[in-house]
Amino acid sequence: MASFNLPLLLALIPIHLFATVTATATATATVSGSDIHDILPEFGLPIGILPDAVESYTLSPTDGAFTVQLTRPCYVQFDDQTVYYSNSIEGKLTYGSVSDVSGIQAKQFFLWLSVTGMDLDTSSGMIEFHVGFLSKKLPADMFQEVPECKSKASQLESYSQSI
Repeated sequence: MASFNLPLLLALIPIHLFATVTATATATATVSGSDIHDILPEFGLPIGILPDAVESYTLSPTDGAFTVQLTRPCYVQFDDQTVYYSNSIEGKLTYGSVSDVSGIQAKQFFLWLSVTGMDLDTSSGMIEFHVGFLSKKLPADMFQEVPECKSKASQLESYSQSI
C-alpha cells in the first residue's frame, strides 16, 4: 500500500491554489485593459506594432484570439518598411508572438503581402515578421512608441493606395 506524506500534500495545496488564482487574475486583468497598447507589454511585445488609431479591441483570455478595430485604414512607415493596417485586424496573441494575423500588409519588392505573424527574439532584440513564405527581422527598438496612423503611405507611394 502506498504511503502518503500528508505534510507535503498540505504544503502543495496552497501553492497550487495560489498559481490558479494568479493565472485567473492575470487573464481577467488582460481583458480589462483600457487600451490594446497597454496589453502588448504583458505579452512581451512592444506597443508600437499597432498604430495610434485603435478604436476598440477584444481579447479572449482562454486562447488569445483578438480583434482590433481601427478608426480608419492607414499606413505606417517603419524606416524603409511601409505597412498597411486595415480597419479590422485579427490574430492570436501568445507570449512573444502574434500568429494567424489578418488585416496587416507590408510592401516587399513592389508588392503588398499579408503579414501572417510576428515573433519576438529576446536574445537578439529583433522582431521577425512573417510575410507569406518570407520573413524580415527588424529591431524591436523601432516599435517602442505607438506610430501615427497616416492616410497615405508617402508622397512617393501615393499611387499605390488601391490595395
